[in-house]
Amino acid sequence: MAPVDSANIPKGLENDKDAQWDFCMKTPGCIELTFNYGSEKEDGLVYNTGNGDTTGVSNGESIKGGFGHIGITVPDVYEACERFKELGCDFKKTPNAGGMKGLAFVKDPDGYLIEVLPQGPMITKPLDCDGIPAEGGAGYKDNSK
Repeated sequence: MAPVDSANIPKGLENDKDAQWDFCMKTPGCIELTFNYGSEKEDGLVYNTGNGDTTGVSNGESIKGGFGHIGITVPDVYEACERFKELGCDFKKTPNAGGMKGLAFVKDPDGYLIEVLPQGPMITKPLDCDGIPAEGGAGYKDNSK
């Protein structure tokens, strides 16, 4: 995240979880993108995404660790995911899939995950871009029972 001038942090934020979320999701961020020179001469995918997959691994075993993902905030997660779907993006998780509703994970062209979060409160809509209902949703497993 980009540095924040402490004078711009609202007073009383430490005691208000909703205000903390709102401040975090609306604070502009920055990201450093790097290019690893020499990798363009390698065949196939060279770097592992760090998401438990086999990208760039010669023995075919999935690995854990490494890069996880970046996150972006959007005004409406459901509308953004409709657009991503229309553009042909692959999803790891649509907004209503899984246990946590209202956020998504989309893959970039290299398979790296991008988390899509709201610029405000976490809301749900009855159906997401894959037609998954908010109640239950695909891939949901209630681990509390």
